Amino acid sequence: MTDLAPETPSFEAFQLRAPLQQALRDVGYTAPTLVQRETFALIAEGRDVVVQARTGSGKTAAFALPLLDRLVKPGAGVQVLTLCPTRELAHQVAGEFERLGQHLGARTTPIYGGAAMGPQVEALAGKTDVVAGTPGRVLDHLRRGTLDLRGLKAVVLDEGDEMLSMGFAEELNAILEQCPRNRQTLIFSATMPDQMARIAQRHQRESVAVALSSDNIAPNEITHLAYFSALGSRLVDLARVLKAEKPDAALIFCNTRHETELAARTLQQQGLVADYLHGDLTQAEREKVLGRLRDETLAYLVCTDVAARGIDIPHLTHVFHVGFPESPETYIHRSGRTGRAGRRGTSVALIGPADIGNLYFLRLTYGIRPIERSLPTDGEARTQREAERVLFLREAFQKPADDESRSLARRLLTLDKADDIVAGLIAAFFHVSAAAPQAPTLASPTPAAPATEAVSTPPPRVSTERRERRERPAPREDRGAPPQSAPKAPQADEALHTEVSKPTLEVRPRRVDVRHADQNDVDFEIESLPMEDLRLAVGRQHGARAGDLVRLVRDRAGLGRRDVGRVSVRDRVTLMGVRADRVEHVLDALRDQQLGEHPLAAERHRGNTTEVREVTAPPADS
Repeated sequence: MTDLAPETPSFEAFQLRAPLQQALRDVGYTAPTLVQRETFALIAEGRDVVVQARTGSGKTAAFALPLLDRLVKPGAGVQVLTLCPTRELAHQVAGEFERLGQHLGARTTPIYGGAAMGPQVEALAGKTDVVAGTPGRVLDHLRRGTLDLRGLKAVVLDEGDEMLSMGFAEELNAILEQCPRNRQTLIFSATMPDQMARIAQRHQRESVAVALSSDNIAPNEITHLAYFSALGSRLVDLARVLKAEKPDAALIFCNTRHETELAARTLQQQGLVADYLHGDLTQAEREKVLGRLRDETLAYLVCTDVAARGIDIPHLTHVFHVGFPESPETYIHRSGRTGRAGRRGTSVALIGPADIGNLYFLRLTYGIRPIERSLPTDGEARTQREAERVLFLREAFQKPADDESRSLARRLLTLDKADDIVAGLIAAFFHVSAAAPQAPTLASPTPAAPATEAVSTPPPRVSTERRERRERPAPREDRGAPPQSAPKAPQADEALHTEVSKPTLEVRPRRVDVRHADQNDVDFEIESLPMEDLRLAVGRQHGARAGDLVRLVRDRAGLGRRDVGRVSVRDRVTLMGVRADRVEHVLDALRDQQLGEHPLAAERHRGNTTEVREVTAPPADS
């Protein structure tokens, strides 16, 4: 183990080549991190190194800088190979090499599974200098003969413990056996399991161990919290905790793929902008979801451990654990997705009685003692909700009203039940009460939906710039136009739901009374859902069945039971009714989807708009 060197004030002490110094200025790196200071000289000397450093400490630049400075000669073939546990991390490492080596002319190629082999083969056939890839795909290229390692000078195992936990030990040994004997071998890992130590002993020569996180593997920048929650109510409690903590952006970890989808839909129904990520998604779907998270149009990403490995999103403020992980190392890697590069972060765990043992094991192993908190009570949640609504209303109606509206307001306040009238107006504005009557004018207020707190909570307070970049929901078609003299309710409602709405959020339809000529004789009630037909390019000759298509569309688009209407399966096409305000989202979700080998090619049907009505029988005494 090396002694900690005196702190290096800047990169100038590394005496890097001029192109690298220029690249550092371009990317905005001003001072090296601890892991970069401790390992630069060792790697530059050509030593084999085993580095134990926490996630988010700047490990990628720690090995990229000395390798680019000392080893890489552009155009000399593959000279550096970095093995990563996930395709996201492979992309991240390749991008870092690309940025730091931009003025050297060094070329980098990421290779990973789930992507077409052809473009990767073409890239490797060119003059690529650095390869960053996952073990499985790297081994595939070696067996095909499309990856030439004869000129390899250094191999890096990044997140070595993660690759072992994912079952890549056999692939790692097979790849290292095919590397030249005189190469330099670098191992970077947050934890150091016995299997990692055996690989180091087998494939390294007189290696130097640099342990920077053995005693304090969790960064001091992360605050650890634990909320006690019953097993059967964790998803509902999760939404409550999210509204209490108000993270700008968060990763939410679940143990299974099914739990990620269920949790994401539960949060959507609670009015939160959430989506899920797991191993069953295609690469295009994964990149789309991660793209939304990076550009800050997605607030909460629910994911599994495997799917989240390698994700580096700078603005993530929180990590949530739905259930405490059995392995303390898993907790460390999850929490390491936030609090990166010196930023502050928060790790929040929802735990039950069965998780107490794992919580104490974490304390014994790494000395992490989460602050224990109780779930917000109903009264606290109500108080918080009221405060948020007051703040929102103050911001939404800052402009002074016209004289007529002010006069009307003063007259209302003189009535005996003025508070009831104001309460009804507020309820109608926030869509949380069905008690507000329909005003008998064309400029009537918005008909209120059935009571649900899912749509009633204003968004968390964030910057104006971030709020403007969040998704805006499609306007509801049954919303009436407000008086011209007052602020437009649809605009205010859109601003209210800017951060908490998503096209998949299920909003209950308004109730409509159907009457005959005698207005006192109610025959029956219906719930009207405006629908629009989609045309799918599969039919009976493709083996399409209505039930299968409905399940596919609902699963991929996150639709509720009432969001899909009539389905007509024909010989070559299928017509499917979908909620009119969800059409764009459904078309986007079905892009590139297939039924077997046949693309759905979903598009709007040019026929008439349909409407599905659920008939409710009248009471027996009516």
